[in-house]
Amino acid sequence: MGAAKTLLEKAGDQLDVTIVNKDPFYMAGPTRPLILTGEQSYDRIVRGYEEAARLGVRVVFGLVDRVDPAERKVYYREAPTKAGEGALEYDYLIVAPGVVLDGSEIEGYKQYWMNAANVYEPGRVNTLKKWVWTANEGTAVVYAPPMPYRCAPAPSETTLAIHTILAHRGVRGKFRVIHVDANDKPQPPVIADVVKSLFEEAGIELITSRRIVEMGKDYVVLDDGEKINYTILALLEPNRAPRFIEEAGLGDKWFEVRSPTNLRHVKYDDVLAAGDVAKLPFPKNQEIAYESALYAANNILEELGAETVKVQYAFLGWAYVGNLQGKLETLSLKFGLNFTTKPPKPTKDPEPKKEYTKAKDEWEQAYLRNLFGY
Repeated sequence: MGAAKTLLEKAGDQLDVTIVNKDPFYMAGPTRPLILTGEQSYDRIVRGYEEAARLGVRVVFGLVDRVDPAERKVYYREAPTKAGEGALEYDYLIVAPGVVLDGSEIEGYKQYWMNAANVYEPGRVNTLKKWVWTANEGTAVVYAPPMPYRCAPAPSETTLAIHTILAHRGVRGKFRVIHVDANDKPQPPVIADVVKSLFEEAGIELITSRRIVEMGKDYVVLDDGEKINYTILALLEPNRAPRFIEEAGLGDKWFEVRSPTNLRHVKYDDVLAAGDVAKLPFPKNQEIAYESALYAANNILEELGAETVKVQYAFLGWAYVGNLQGKLETLSLKFGLNFTTKPPKPTKDPEPKKEYTKAKDEWEQAYLRNLFGY
């Protein structure tokens, strides 16, 4: 949407802009962890594409399953109710399908996937919420896979939200809460020290540099052989690009771009990437995704001789840290990463604050108004 709207505003007289999206709606991601505590609701973060269509963007609903860069065609299966196939020709293609959550390398995952949930996907958020609000004792395990994955703080946000809810319900003392991180510290690194301190204060067990390699009906096994029984499992599967990226020769695990500011494919001038699917040396989050979309739009605008937009890879972010006292009033940390400097300059406020939770909500709502018109 960021790329489409920019192209339409700057070169609408030269371009017909089409979006292909698998769903007839968009659901924002950054505040989804607050669905668990009841501080966020779906109606505030879901938008339709009607206003975008009114602006002149052609919207096609379908799941892309093949791209042919040689023929300049995109093939898709119509959605949500039609079973037919469609194809679109293009002069420029911006690929922005996000990530796929792939647990196939975890032994037992295919059989027991239904015993794991997370805050990344709508239905699974509801499932996790049900578990955390109804279980009365046991062990809650949260898993963060190796980086890169979408929204670095989300696993820690999930862990601290689970602690908050269990404490609010008065059953925290009957639970072990374990955060298993495949990375050497909770992500993002800029706030890892604060998160670790909060874990210690909350009595949350932290295991780092360990991967989950096996999943059973009520247990997981780490790569060092340790077996952990669980009552609640919040598992984020490793991330990768959709299969059609590799099948089209656009990259192995991620879309191969020429540079962070030149989002063209290394082989095809007319195929670009934006968002989490692009192989960039940055975290995968909403701000970086949006900024990459503007760079991709600029690459096309420059070729058309049209005015470009100002953009840089630098942002402020907020990470939820729950409420250690069990109040359903989530606090947040503020942090920043400026990738225009070498080395990148991180900043943070180590003091969790309620106002930062509000700021994150306002930031997300501003994105939705900008891109979807309301």
